Formats: sequence, structure tokens, C-alpha cells
Amino acid sequence: MTKQKIIAITGPSSSGKTSLAIELAKELNGEIISVDSRQIYKELDIGSAKPSMEERQGIPHHMLDIIDVTQEYTVANYSDMAHQIIKEIIERGNTPILAGGTGLYFRVLLQDFDLPRVAPNNELRKELDELSNEELYKKLQQLDCDIAEKIHFNNRVKIIRALEVCITLGIPMSKAQKKKESSYDTLWFGLNSENRDFIYERINNRVDMMFKQGLVKEAEHLFQKYGKENKILNSTIGYQEILPYLNGETDIKSATDLLKQNTRRYAKRQISWFKANKDIIWFDIKNEDTEKIKYKILENYKKM
Repeated sequence: MTKQKIIAITGPSSSGKTSLAIELAKELNGEIISVDSRQIYKELDIGSAKPSMEERQGIPHHMLDIIDVTQEYTVANYSDMAHQIIKEIIERGNTPILAGGTGLYFRVLLQDFDLPRVAPNNELRKELDELSNEELYKKLQQLDCDIAEKIHFNNRVKIIRALEVCITLGIPMSKAQKKKESSYDTLWFGLNSENRDFIYERINNRVDMMFKQGLVKEAEHLFQKYGKENKILNSTIGYQEILPYLNGETDIKSATDLLKQNTRRYAKRQISWFKANKDIIWFDIKNEDTEKIKYKILENYKKM
């Protein structure tokens, strides 16, 4: 049976994935599916760099604003919903274009891994939540060093979920992942630059723009509404750096510098993750603009 063609666009933060996806969608009668673990949340707008309605230019976008920051949501949930949306887009005769930077979402959705279905264990989570970040990460390293290498040591939500899977199944989460054949014929493209400073400068500029757009006000509103202990806000780059400022523990410059630093570090991890995917055709955004990259992708797409 012939597999359906889809396009996947990935790369580090601030590399222009969404802009490129929109330009491609105009040419291919496409609909965009966000592959971002934070843009799925309602109200996390500026801090997650979610495209505004104006920026979307009338192109349908999916997997944005689908849950509240108080709701339980897993990678498996994302995969189930995204598969259904891809099916519906294809049935409409349109082209699915997936764009984002969350490697695990891409891997489960388009590659050959199927995560184990483990129901939330609130008692276990409560017990794990009493541990410090350092204690949690050390425990994960002991139970599954492969998964620990792929999660930031301060990301409590992901670490606790990984521990939950390991403890419930009695085996490392990495060993519980089952191989499967991809359902799609995916054409992979990546945006990056060999000049790492060029990417970092784009990140710094985006962070400055976020503050101008009202990031502090957005973060203050969210922490007031959902509490300063909200796990999603406290594990999300773009909000966790603002909390010390709101608490009077640091100044705005320090918060800005920390957000830039954390985003650069995250971009470095993204690059490492995606470089492992040998199917990705990479473009250097320092040497080629969006228009030139778009036409090269269209040429590749027509050859599929």
C-alpha cells in the first residue's frame, strides 16, 4: 500500500521553522501541525513563541491551544491526536506539514518508536514530587541512563513521567519503547547554521522581542492564575526564568540573560537530537533565505 506523503520541518529554536512551513503551505495547499510540547497549552503564547493569528496568514494550524496548564497530557496523547489530524488533512486532499522542535514528539509520531502506555499514578507522583531536582535526576540516571541523557535535569515533569514509566513497568523506559514501521512517507528538512553564533544571536533577538511583547506581564498573569507551584510553568523555558524576578529575587536583566542562556542550551540539545536523524536534509539559514529554501523543498517534494 502506498504511504501518504508528508513534510516535516525541524531544527533549533529561532531557526524559522514556522515561517517556512507557512510559505510551503501556500504552495502545497497545506495545513500545519505544530510539533511543540509547550504550544499545545492554552495561554502560553509569548513564552512559547506561539505564532499569532496574524503570523499564521490564514493557514490552518493544528495542535495549538488544545489543553490547560492544569491538565494531564502525555506524548502518547499527542501522537494519537496528531495521527487523527494528519488523516483528516489527507482526506481533505491537503498536505500535512509538521513543524516544530520537540524531538520526542517527532520520533513517536513519524519514526519507529511507540511509547509504552502507562496510566498516571498519582500516589507515585506525589512521592516523587517530594524529591529535589537533583535527587530525581540521579534516580532516573540509575533506572534509565539513556532516557536521562535526553532530559534536562531541571525538567521535573518529564523526569517524573519517565520514572513513573520505569517503576511501573519494572524496566527502563528506553527498553520499553517498541519499534514500529512509520505510517507515512516523510520528507524531512532541517533548518540550522554551521555558524552556531548566528543561531544564538537569533535566539537572543527573539528573547528581547518577547520581553517587548509583554512576556513579564503574561508570566505574572499565569502564575497568579495557576499558582507559583504549577509544574508546567515551572518546567517551561520562557516562564521559569521570570518567576525569580516576580518574587523579587533578581532583576529584569538577570531574568533576560538567564532566558537567553537556557534557550541557547536547549537549542544545542535540539541540534544534537535531530542530527541523529540521517533522513533530514539540512539547510544553512545563514547562507540561504526562506524563499530559496522553499523552492528547494518543493523540488524535492515533487520528486517523491
